[in-house]
Amino acid sequence: MTKLSNALFNRLVIAIPYIWLIIFFMVPFFIVLRISFSQTAIAMPPYLPVFSLSDGWQGFWDNIGQLSFDNYIWLTEDALYINAYISSLTIAFISTCLTLLIGYPIAYGMARAPTSIRPTLLMLVILPFWTSFLIRVYAWIAILKPEGFLNQFLQAIGIIDDPLIILNTNIAVYIGIVYSYLPFMVLPLYSTLEKMDESLIEAAGDLGCPPLKAFWTITFPLSLPGVIAGFLLVFIPTVGEFVIPDLLGGSSTLMIGKTLWTEFNANRDWPVSAAVAIILLLVLVIPIAIFQNAQAKAAQQ
Repeated sequence: MTKLSNALFNRLVIAIPYIWLIIFFMVPFFIVLRISFSQTAIAMPPYLPVFSLSDGWQGFWDNIGQLSFDNYIWLTEDALYINAYISSLTIAFISTCLTLLIGYPIAYGMARAPTSIRPTLLMLVILPFWTSFLIRVYAWIAILKPEGFLNQFLQAIGIIDDPLIILNTNIAVYIGIVYSYLPFMVLPLYSTLEKMDESLIEAAGDLGCPPLKAFWTITFPLSLPGVIAGFLLVFIPTVGEFVIPDLLGGSSTLMIGKTLWTEFNANRDWPVSAAVAIILLLVLVIPIAIFQNAQAKAAQQ
């Protein structure tokens, strides 16, 4: 009886995360997917057909027959959405690379710092999360605007004569993204670098290997799991970022998050918005799934 109870308990524990994913990911996903195959309507909700349990099975199948791929065809014919996807992927990739270039030295320094101060350094990396994300982005508006702190400082030390136009440009978007998502890059890198055996670097030095070569042949390859994890943690949310490009980039910055918000709230075109979201999800999920499958096969060899 005890073994049976333990088996049921173990299965329940394993089932909990799957139930969570079904309720909070799969169910909303299929709702959005259904809306993406619907048509815009002046109604509430603003799309047709609307499935209702009161329609019965015959009504359900009749509504299924009204679904179409028109919204997806529309997205392929309108250059705005294609350009928004390309721009989002480009900005996300450049921002993620900049975050990696800045985050790697920080994580490396934390991993090589004395053990006694590592918790303090880790807390300093996490500290920005204690402040509202929106407030931190608004703070960059005060820093980057023509009469902001940055221009005042550069003019005070004589580097520039006229204020730099940074706000409402892609440069401001890069700055905001790198600042906001830097902890997501540093933390997995630090976790990987901290576990690395320092004796490998010492052995390479004893054998006459220069420090730079030792880094590229030993340290960086061993830290690749952290690099990949940090890259994905930054790249995925950055592609669909809305707040930073809207506040720091202005109307000149084209990203799919802003386009989706405009369609959903301003134009009230829920079916097209849902189609935009589904394509964005597929653009991100499919390459990640292929990569994880390749990683799993490589680990088995």
